[in-house]
Amino acid sequence: MRITDIQRCEVRPGRLVEWTLSPATVAAATALPEDSRPPAYIQESHIRTAKSVREDGLFVPTWLGTAFDLPGPVDLDVLERALRAWTVRHETLRSGFRWAGDELRRFTLDAADVSLRRAEVGDFPDAGDLVRHLQERFDTVADALRWPNLIYTAVVRDDGASVYMAFDHSNVDAYSLHRLAAEIHELYAAGLTGVEPDSATPAASYVDFCEIERADADGIDGRHVFVDRWREFIHRCDGTLPGFPVDLGLTPGDPLPTQRMLCEPLADADAAAAFEAYCRPYGGSLVGLLAATGLIVHELGGQPVYRTVVPFHTRVKSRWTDSVGWYVGGAPIEVPVGRTRGFPEALRAVRAELQANRPLARMPLARVLRLLGADFRPTSPDLYSIVSYVDARAIPGAERWAELKAYGLMRVSYGDQVCVWVNRLPDGLWLASRYPDTDVAAKNMRLYVERLRDRIASVAHDSLPAVS
Repeated sequence: MRITDIQRCEVRPGRLVEWTLSPATVAAATALPEDSRPPAYIQESHIRTAKSVREDGLFVPTWLGTAFDLPGPVDLDVLERALRAWTVRHETLRSGFRWAGDELRRFTLDAADVSLRRAEVGDFPDAGDLVRHLQERFDTVADALRWPNLIYTAVVRDDGASVYMAFDHSNVDAYSLHRLAAEIHELYAAGLTGVEPDSATPAASYVDFCEIERADADGIDGRHVFVDRWREFIHRCDGTLPGFPVDLGLTPGDPLPTQRMLCEPLADADAAAAFEAYCRPYGGSLVGLLAATGLIVHELGGQPVYRTVVPFHTRVKSRWTDSVGWYVGGAPIEVPVGRTRGFPEALRAVRAELQANRPLARMPLARVLRLLGADFRPTSPDLYSIVSYVDARAIPGAERWAELKAYGLMRVSYGDQVCVWVNRLPDGLWLASRYPDTDVAAKNMRLYVERLRDRIASVAHDSLPAVS
């Protein structure tokens, strides 16, 4: 689905209804004993970052969400049962954290203790007013430093409803959101007909994954080869993690800037297929996007080496495929674009880096930084800039995303990094990015996107290259 912000996801007027975890559920959670399963390193890093930034006096909303339509007229009782069934299916959504001194301790509700409270918020005849209300409400509820930190809403009309759901990032990643619309549709349709759907059965638990991953990560020390590789990479980045190597109009030491969102198509379905065909001998579209980005930022910023951290999912076993959670790691790459002659050579360089370094994504970076002893007190919600690629066409329900007006939602607030997401959808390549809201950054990001689009178009029209 297309990634965007709530301002650009076709919000239409209607009667707003919302669901949150009920007071009885919250009361049950306060009495729970500690769950021995620890947070994932990525969860802990996210929450500690939010706490650190908040202590510096800045509230930085970082929720993720989704939007999609249901055909009407909508039965709100059936929808409520579907939302509850989906919530209890994914254990991380009924699990949270408390501070015990400086330590994060988990608690987890039993499925039987989870119930939703429905509230009739009222009519919103103006779409702009509705958007502002939803964003403010999501900022308040889907907050990393509170629990519960999820909220479900529906904008009801005679011909159907639009569902908007928001979560703190600690519980979901983009892949979780991509699967959500199809699961809710299946549960809702089953509720209307009385049939038990496949998606009613419990999914593999992200909370279990957190325990497994953390145990593996805690089993290494500072002499591990992965730690050595990160140490060398960070040293070559002048002791920090890489940003987007173009001028963003920022001055070191200034307050954290607000960000701007950029969302637009990169290529239609035919051009996306041709680009993939060209890049496939080197590893596919991800390699192509990274190679193109490296060459473009060299043109714009002059850096001889393109260094970045490439996000990869950590759902390495099929048992986690249906699980909601934050299954993401990062691998460092370094591409010598200053001495690269042409796109094929850049493709080969990126392919070699990914082949050598992708295994590093299985080791949580927060664990590596702790072993390095580096003082990475976070002052921004993003430790580094990214360029991410996902081919989403095979995700269940992808063929209906346009019909259902399905979107992945991202909160754009503050940050000094550039984050770029490229999704391959049934209708082509779609780019979303958030970046510092400065005139310089806007100019350079516009140049980057235009040159990336031109590169994809030119490659798509070339013949397949010979690969050495």
